[in-house]
Amino acid sequence: MTAIKESSTIQRNRKNILEQCPVMYVMERIGGFWKPIILFHLSTGEKRYSELKRAIPEVTEKMLIQHLKQLEADGLVIRTAKPVVPPHVTYELSKAGLKLAPVIDAMADWAFQDMKKAY
Repeated sequence: MTAIKESSTIQRNRKNILEQCPVMYVMERIGGFWKPIILFHLSTGEKRYSELKRAIPEVTEKMLIQHLKQLEADGLVIRTAKPVVPPHVTYELSKAGLKLAPVIDAMADWAFQDMKKAY
């Protein structure tokens, strides 16, 4: 992975945009193709990795793991590992993630309404 030069003009501009634009801030945290889908599935309660994989069969294992780690690092998802053999790991929305649930639900509601018009 390439190191990011924090003092570059592009990075300063990006930081300024993130601080000034709430939509950009949200998209930085939950943007991309898979993160909103993962959040949508976690909004119904805690899930094990295998449950998420079954719910989103199109996502590759690499992408699911990567996005779960990013969501955890951003404080939106809580990963709980129980010390048993075999390992028992669950994922659930944090308090911040739960506050996003209505936003994700609103996106889903909009999609259902818009799909009715499109088909």
